Amino acid sequence: MYDWAEFRHFRYLLKILEKGGFRVAAEELRTSQPNLTVQARQFQERASVRLFRKLRNGEIRPTETGVAFIALAKLLLEIREEVIEALVAIERGEVHAVRFGSTPLVDSKLFRGFCRLHKELLPRCPIRPTHGDAGHLIEEIVEGMVDAAIVTLPVAHPDLHIEELRRDKIVVCLRKDHPLASKAALEASDLQGNLTILYHPQHHPAAHIRLLEWLGEAGVTIGDYSRASHPSEMQALVKEGYGLALIREGSLLEDGLTIRSITGVGWTVDTAIIYHKRHHPKTVPVIVKQLKRSIQKDIPLKHPSGIVQSSQSMGKRSVQSVKEPATQLSLYRES
Repeated sequence: MYDWAEFRHFRYLLKILEKGGFRVAAEELRTSQPNLTVQARQFQERASVRLFRKLRNGEIRPTETGVAFIALAKLLLEIREEVIEALVAIERGEVHAVRFGSTPLVDSKLFRGFCRLHKELLPRCPIRPTHGDAGHLIEEIVEGMVDAAIVTLPVAHPDLHIEELRRDKIVVCLRKDHPLASKAALEASDLQGNLTILYHPQHHPAAHIRLLEWLGEAGVTIGDYSRASHPSEMQALVKEGYGLALIREGSLLEDGLTIRSITGVGWTVDTAIIYHKRHHPKTVPVIVKQLKRSIQKDIPLKHPSGIVQSSQSMGKRSVQSVKEPATQLSLYRES
């Protein structure tokens, strides 16, 4: 439908909009001003869009569509560069094996989907999965031992490229026979004295600190609590009657457990992929964009059993949820 659109159209129009005029843009692009005028007119006519308005003094002002075009054109041209770099790296044999990691709290389906996408791109390229805490994976990426990892935020390091993948609402996990299960939704105050199961703070110190800050802001203080090293352990402790836990909405629940949303808060679990800004396989940025696209379009991911499930519908056994707007916060998630 849009086969007439070429990369040069986006490069030309991006320069025109960024420089605010045809003359300066033509000089930097080393082409003639009449040529730019023709290209700009043809693109807008064929696409039926208006990207800019020309003022009396000759300056160019982008329209609302033009502002969006600037961001989208940059993305398109960036993808072009990344795709070509990936192809060159593959041709040179630079991507002969990759090492991808994930933390225990990352949705395993997300990690498997990332690995699958890379396998589809390079079927003969071995993938070496590794699992560890966020701190350990960061060190290994910086040292060149791991190529990329999917982790839960917050994460910070000057040498890392950190790209958020998705956000999930935090809910309360409790037994079905717990007195609070009779409520359709919980108040933050219901957590006081009942939230006694947390993910081990040593496995993600920054997330633990942030959690305590959120709870404190909601008026909840944490006393002594049980520590779990894996999401399955958290649910096991809840099932055994040791208290409540905070988990990701949409998690696959053990029999006898249920979830409740928390009113008045917008806590979310933020998952991101990290890799070294300079030293990384050139295929990684391309795969990341494919993964984000599949998440945004809710493309079903394959379960290990071969059953295809939607990322929105998976793990809904015994799940009751109340949809609420979520604020942009980061903590952790579990599989």
